[in-house]
This record gives sequence, structure tokens and C-alpha cells, in this order.
Amino acid sequence: MKDLSKLRNIGISAHIDSGKTTLTERILYYSGRIHKTREVKGDDGGATMDFMDLERERGITIQSACTRVEWNGHPINVIDTPGHVDFTVEVERSLRVLDGAVLVLCAVGGVQSQSLTVDRQMKRYGVPRIAFINKMDRTGANPKKVIKQIEEKLGVTPVPLQIAIGAEMNFVGVVDLLSMDAVYFEGEKGETVVRKPIPDDLVDEAQEARTHMLEALSLFDDDLMVALLEEQEPELADLQRIIRQATLSQEITPVLMGTAYRNCGVQELLDAVVEYLPSPLDRHVMAQDLDNLDEEGKGTPIELKPDENAPLVTMAFKTVLEQFGQLTFCRIYQGEIRKGESYNNARTGKKTRFGRLLRMHANDREEIDSAGPGDIIAIVGVDCASGDTFCGGNANIALENIFVPEAVLRLSVEPMTREGSDRLGKALERFRREDPTFRVFTDPETNQTVIAGMGQLHLEVYIERMKREYNVEVLVGEPKVAYREMPTKQVEFNYKHKKQTGGSGQYAHMVGKLVPLGEDAEAPFVFTNKVTQGRIPKEYIPPIEQGLRLCMDKGPLCECEVVGAEWVIEDGSYHEVDSSEMAFKIAGQGCGRETLKKAGMALLEPIMKLEIEAPDEFQGAICGHVSSKRGMIVSTEAQINACVILAEVPLAEMFDYANELRSMTQGKGQFSMEFLKYRQVPKNVQEEVVERRRKEKEERMAMA
Repeated sequence: MKDLSKLRNIGISAHIDSGKTTLTERILYYSGRIHKTREVKGDDGGATMDFMDLERERGITIQSACTRVEWNGHPINVIDTPGHVDFTVEVERSLRVLDGAVLVLCAVGGVQSQSLTVDRQMKRYGVPRIAFINKMDRTGANPKKVIKQIEEKLGVTPVPLQIAIGAEMNFVGVVDLLSMDAVYFEGEKGETVVRKPIPDDLVDEAQEARTHMLEALSLFDDDLMVALLEEQEPELADLQRIIRQATLSQEITPVLMGTAYRNCGVQELLDAVVEYLPSPLDRHVMAQDLDNLDEEGKGTPIELKPDENAPLVTMAFKTVLEQFGQLTFCRIYQGEIRKGESYNNARTGKKTRFGRLLRMHANDREEIDSAGPGDIIAIVGVDCASGDTFCGGNANIALENIFVPEAVLRLSVEPMTREGSDRLGKALERFRREDPTFRVFTDPETNQTVIAGMGQLHLEVYIERMKREYNVEVLVGEPKVAYREMPTKQVEFNYKHKKQTGGSGQYAHMVGKLVPLGEDAEAPFVFTNKVTQGRIPKEYIPPIEQGLRLCMDKGPLCECEVVGAEWVIEDGSYHEVDSSEMAFKIAGQGCGRETLKKAGMALLEPIMKLEIEAPDEFQGAICGHVSSKRGMIVSTEAQINACVILAEVPLAEMFDYANELRSMTQGKGQFSMEFLKYRQVPKNVQEEVVERRRKEKEERMAMA
């Protein structure tokens, strides 16, 4: 049996352009996985982990890529994730199955908007992390400022294990505060790690930084506290043990620094990954035993053991449709997968045979016969969805599914030629199955195919992939914002559905009220039954709820989804012969439609969190422009010759913002944007939107 305590499953996550893929490239090189480093935007074919043509052209990561390396006898599964918020589900599902993570931060930009999102995802799944301050050679690099931001913005306790030797272009290495050595990276590619005495001009600063580090660590270990009070020098092994324990319990975040592009600091980071991040044995993974259900119908919690002799439990966290079938990425939590065996899908209850098992290295693959606990592998030709759990033996266990954010932007797509419609259908089906945030549906009125996603870049990439991978030219409709409607007034109803025109009649009567829950309501729909004394028989209550749910799909303003409504049923009546489940369902739907018209409906729109980075001379123009877009400036932060502006802006105002920002800042500004929340639209804007949607509907009907 292999030693599981040596295995590490880590993700490299960060804000866009912080250097994740470059760092992963160096990890592959120093661990001997590749023999030549390539750059993200280089002319040599692009980075190893960015294997899609689109990724290489745009210089961004679109899909997470998995590989396996070995460092000092420790096998490490590494997943390089995208930084752009539009592909946030790739980060989400990777962190769902990983044991530890490296949070990469830019030494100049510090903690940026997507860093906060990634941090939130790590906390959601309880993933311990190491912070790596990258790009230490850039002008304006300030590790102390970044460390302060980690504490203030992320709400974690950073413990720097290094200080920099030199600054900006003069950055040449780091001082290891544990061993009190100066560490340099020599050779053509920084492959030779050389330890020397600390330079004289840094001895005092290093001593002071070490004292701060020991004081921070002493809060998590009484023996170290006693040793410091007695002025004893702690052992290196004891310090490493304390850092590891505090990192695994997520009480601290060890901070390292370097520059991946200039080949400095990566080997020290790999040592820290091995030393401080968890193995599968250190993680407590809970699942639900579906054979033992509680009162609410949920499985009783059960802890999985990373034991290869236990029944298999593995999660399919990502699917990719290829020419020869589906490629399913799996993380094994318990038991062993064997080639040719059949396993049970806990969601569908069906047995599935695993014909081919692969170990992935970006786009290259290696055939294997079996894999055990902690492994991340791919299976060929298995029909399943992201988030499915497969079990072996008689086990019937389900793991918690992956959190999927709501889509906020919609586009209509149709093929240019009739022959392209089949290929378009195949492309959309593939993308829908691969990406849970990519939605496809047909508009019932226009019969147009509509795609929905996390943002403009997200949908642009899929439209480009349709052209390249399926040879389909598509006509793209204007982007549409996914508005929602919300009641603002409480309305009482007394609704009777009566139909008696020969044959069996229909009768349903319901009395109650609609209560608005507000734009911050946790649930979009709440149904409360307060009927007593059998005024409406119990079997007719669920059909009322079904009918009310149907009316929530299209609101009275502009046929958008209705949210923030609580329906309270208090009384009613029924007929011994004419009442039926269907009658009460129709009554629920009719009552809902009538009541919503009287409920003072308000329109809600998606608000985006916008982060803009640009030269400080353009700060006034950018802030004015954001305000003209109904935006609200949250904060501005000055950096060396640059400013960072945080704002909240309606998505409806943000189309083509990339071009507007470029022309305003002479091409020097950049921005990132992510969904924040839904907020009520101002009255005048609501009237415009409703009128526009009404005209569009009239035009469609006239054309029909």
C-alpha cells in the first residue's frame, strides 16, 4: 500500500494575471515533469497547462487543468485554475475536491476582487492554504502591504516565513526565517538553490521578522510560549510542526514570496506545500449515507476513511465531452477504482462500468489499471454529470454537491445556415453538460435558442468554441440582462375556480395572502400552509403549491422570474365531487397571476462588483464615468503611479465597457467584474425596461 501521508492534492488559485499558470509551469519544470519552460504569452506554443488554442491566443486560463508531479518523494496532484470570474465554477469544483491550495497574490496588486472570491470558496470547503506573493521583481512590489491586506481583507492571520532580499528589479532571493539562511536561486533557470549567511544589512530586519513570526506561532502552542518566555531557541522541527497544525486548522496562512517568471522562490514554495499542506489522511470528509435517512429525507452523516480496502466512494467533479466519449475527472475519497469494474451512481441508482482509467498531465494522458484513495484521475466513456458520486460494493453514499452560482447574462444564438443547426445542437449539449454555469433554453415566445452564463467573456468564449470546434457560424442576439420581479405590497386573496359545463366539474377555493420578502430574501419562493380543521383536504395542498410555483416563472411586468414572495394559505373550501388535484393546481396558478398584478411589482437587476486598475491620472474620469452608469464607488486605493477603484454597477450598463475603459485610459486601464447581488431598479429605469420589453413582444407578434 502506498504511503498516503506523502500525497498532496493542491490547487493554484488567484485573481486574473497574478501568475498562476507561470507558477504551475515552474513547478512542472523543477519537479522534472517538463524539461523546458514555456511562457503564457510566448511564441513557443504557450504554457503546458493552457493547452486549448483559445487559452494560448488570449493568454488566459479558461479550463482547469490537472497534472501530477513528484517533489522529494511526495506525489503532488496539481490543478491550475482560471483567474477570470466568468470561469469561477472551474475554481469552485476544483476546490471542492482538493485538500489544500496555494493562493497566489500579486506583489503590486495585492488582494484583488477575485482573490476575495477565491478566498470565500476556500473557506466554503474548508481548504487550508499557503499564500505566495508573486511578481516580487515588479516596480511597486510591496510585500508588507500585501501581508497587511491578507489580514484586513481576507480576515485570516498571515504568518510570513520569509523576507525579501532586495526589492523590485533588485529582488534576488529570500531570507528563510525558520532556518535563518539567505536563499538564492542560481543557474540559468534558477534550478540551483543556494543557502548562504544573511547579508549584514538584513540581519536586524530578519531577526525582528523572526521574533514577530515566533510570537504569532506561540499563540497556537503553549510549549513554544514557555520556550520564548524562558528565552530558549526553539527547534526547527517543532516550528514546522506548529505551522503545519495551525495551517491545517486554518488558524494561520503561511506567507512565502518570489517571482515565478524570474525563477525565484518556487522550490521553497514546493517545500512548504509538502511540509504544511494536508494529505488525504489529514482531511475529515463527511458524506450522507442514503440507506439511513432522517426525518427530512436526508442521509445520515458519515465520515469517509481514506482506506483502499473500504467500499469505493468517488466524486465526478468535472466532465469534458470528447470525440470518443465523455472524459470524467474523479477524486477518490475511499476505496479503490479498478479498470473494468462496475460501480453504482448514487444519484441515478444505475451501475456503470469503468472501462479506461487515465492519469492526466494537462492534455496528455497515461493509462492506469487502478487508483486508490486521494487520487485524482479521469475515466473515459462514463455517462454522468458533475457532482455525481460513484460507490462500490453495497455502499449507497452521496457527497455534498458543488455550489453553482446563478447565470446573469443571456444571448440568443441561431445558426447562419440550416446545415449548422445539428452541429449547434451538439455543441450546446456538450457545453451544457461540461459547465454547470452555462444554461441553454428555448424562449417559448420567439422559439429562439437562448444561452445564459456568468458574463460577456464566458459567452464569447463558448461562441468562439462553436466556430472552431464545430464549424458553426452563429448569429448572436443582443445581450439581455436576467432581470427579476419582486412584489412590494402585501395582498390578500380570495380565489374561487369553478367550472361546471357538463360532465365532471372543477371546484377549488382558496383564501390567504401574498407577503413580500424583500430583495435580500434567502429563498425566492416560500409556501406556508395555515389551513386548519380540514377546510381544504391535505392531498389538495401540494397541487396549490405547484400551481403557485408555475405563476412565479413569468411576472406581470415583463415576464421575468418572480422572487421574494411568501404565499400563505389560510382558508378555503372544496366540493365532494367536483374538487380534484388538477382543479386546485389550476386555481393556484390563476390565483397567483391575479394576485401578482396587484402586488406593486418591482424590477430587480443584477449588480456587479467592479474593480478597475488604471494610472492615477485617469482616476477622476473613471469615477465620473462609473457614476454616469448608475454606479456607486465603494473605495479608491492609491498605488505607485496607479489607482484601484472598487465600485458596484448595474450589469445593464456594462456592455462594451472594455472598449470604453480602453479609450478613456489610452489602453492602460484594466478591469474585472463579478456578480454581487440583485437590487431594485430605479422607477424611471423600470418604466424604460418594461416599455422596451413590451415593444419587443409586439414586434415578435407582428412578425409571427
